[in-house]
Amino acid sequence: MKNIARLRVDDVVNIDQQRVTEIVNELGRHAAENLIQAALEQLALALQQVLSAAAQDDLAQIAYHVDRLSRLARQVGLVTLAGVAVDVGRCAENLDRQGLRATLARLERIGARSLTEIWDH
Repeated sequence: MKNIARLRVDDVVNIDQQRVTEIVNELGRHAAENLIQAALEQLALALQQVLSAAAQDDLAQIAYHVDRLSRLARQVGLVTLAGVAVDVGRCAENLDRQGLRATLARLERIGARSLTEIWDH
């Protein structure tokens, strides 16, 4: 085992710019920033709750929290985060623990990047 390759994971985060623009046009820039900030706080909380449920191996709570996470992410245009959350939920519901570990790791990566990127926009 002398040849060990280090794989670099570089997930792409997609943000629905049209959705973000709709929010700004509907509410105005200041109110939109406040709404997005509040949504980001809720997303961060939901992500933490998913990871906490995963640490306790509570599949029902994982499924519950990723459903909430997915809905919140979709509302503010975080397309990739919403999709990964759905994948995690599917794995939890199907009792697929191997898939769950992989998708949870991806959710954690995508979640951190999504929250940063939408705020930067």
